[in-house]
Amino acid sequence: MRKGTFMELCDLLSPALNCMNTKMRAALTVEKQVAIDLWKLATPDSYQSVGNQFGVGKSTVGAAVMQVAHAIKDLLISRVVALGNVQVIVDGFAAMGFPNCSGVIDGTHIPILGPEHQAGEYINCKGYFSIALQALVDHKGHFTNINVGWLGKVHDARIFRNSGLFQKLQEGTLFPDQKITIGDVEMPIVILGDPAYPLMPWLMKPYTGSLDSSQELFNYRLSKCRMVVECAFGRLKARWRSLVTRLDLSKTNIPTVTTACCVRHNLCESKGETFMVGWEVEANRLTTGYVQPDTRVVRRAQEGAVRIREALKISFMTGQAPV
Repeated sequence: MRKGTFMELCDLLSPALNCMNTKMRAALTVEKQVAIDLWKLATPDSYQSVGNQFGVGKSTVGAAVMQVAHAIKDLLISRVVALGNVQVIVDGFAAMGFPNCSGVIDGTHIPILGPEHQAGEYINCKGYFSIALQALVDHKGHFTNINVGWLGKVHDARIFRNSGLFQKLQEGTLFPDQKITIGDVEMPIVILGDPAYPLMPWLMKPYTGSLDSSQELFNYRLSKCRMVVECAFGRLKARWRSLVTRLDLSKTNIPTVTTACCVRHNLCESKGETFMVGWEVEANRLTTGYVQPDTRVVRRAQEGAVRIREALKISFMTGQAPV
């Protein structure tokens, strides 16, 4: 993070982080709190190690991390993790080969230490303790909607169906009422997901099983767009490597810190901050013990959604442009 972005972040958070000096000690400056927080979350270093870097105790490091996380959640999330210009997003995905799409959804698991209570509920199907992060991203890999905090045992489809995002999509209030016609089928603005998600008129997912050439082409187009969300998760965890080394926080604090990392991801991406390949290499090394679970489920597709997907498949094969 360049100095300009760092100072901008400090200015945005200062209303919540400015502290008064006491007779016992001088309060940490906003800049020092934010710097401690960034260092702790961007590295796998212990609280003691980070404290040594900044000349503070490990309890102070823990306090700074939570204070900054709460400040980000209170002051920035609605401004930074939000749907941007829908037409720009639609045009971005159209350039990748998928028409009238305004987002890609997926989930990822954040490894945690085993909690004392209900530990079994946090074990995902790969056998490690985790909480789930579900995110919708735009064509540039910016998070536009996040849902974090579900227990690792819960699969993606259930998280999605119980989210505010699902409700808005079902009610048709998230995107403008902008339809295109493919063949003789009307198609609203859609999002894309993997096989774990339900096929809906506003959510397209891949074909499964034995595929013909037209279905393979459809899956290729969809997969090409879905790479955006996978890359976003990869960059999130590469920048904030504490997310891949078992967060040693209480189960009530983990969602707040994860949310704050998503906000910082969007801030860094929007500011064009440097992303080094070595970070992702290191993150991949750290995650070797935490393979992402495959939570695919088979869902009955609604008739309207099937017709839209079939029409898209045919148009991709024939080269017929939507209108």
